[in-house]
Amino acid sequence: MTNPPGHYPPPPPQPYSAESGRFASQPKKKSSALKWILIVLAVVVVVAVAAAAAVYYLVNRDSTQATQVKVGDCLGEVPDSSRVLYVHTVTCDQPHKGEVFSVLTMPDGNFPGDAAVMKYTDQCKPALTNYAPNAANDATVKLFVLYPTSDSWQRGDRTVTCIATSDNPRTGKLG
Repeated sequence: MTNPPGHYPPPPPQPYSAESGRFASQPKKKSSALKWILIVLAVVVVVAVAAAAAVYYLVNRDSTQATQVKVGDCLGEVPDSSRVLYVHTVTCDQPHKGEVFSVLTMPDGNFPGDAAVMKYTDQCKPALTNYAPNAANDATVKLFVLYPTSDSWQRGDRTVTCIATSDNPRTGKLG
């Protein structure tokens, strides 16, 4: 059977309609869904950055760069290694386990080697006697030293920090 001349079936639907001047609804839904996904993703990123900043602030608010501590600063905890970047500082009237009593600066130049650095740290014991003569003879007071390593030396670290420590927290300055 043949169609009479001039009677053709209607054309199939087109994704673009000249009358409306826009795409059919399916691509618009994808664009709308993509916008919502991007908005949700942006909110998640902002919340994650804010949470990370808050945690960093809370953890490091009483932290001081190890090379920036000064004589008389008290440490809430003594580091478990001499390779530290930050120390937890507190006021000395709060319980603390360490007090900085001397900060020595090694001469510039090439890294002198571990043995020379260790020899330089020998200056801490006489410095404790000058800072707090009674503490130097107290068996409960121990010495802890932060010193430059070959790696930190390359970053400009020349600081030897002498710290009087105690196993039990104490309050007040060494006397």
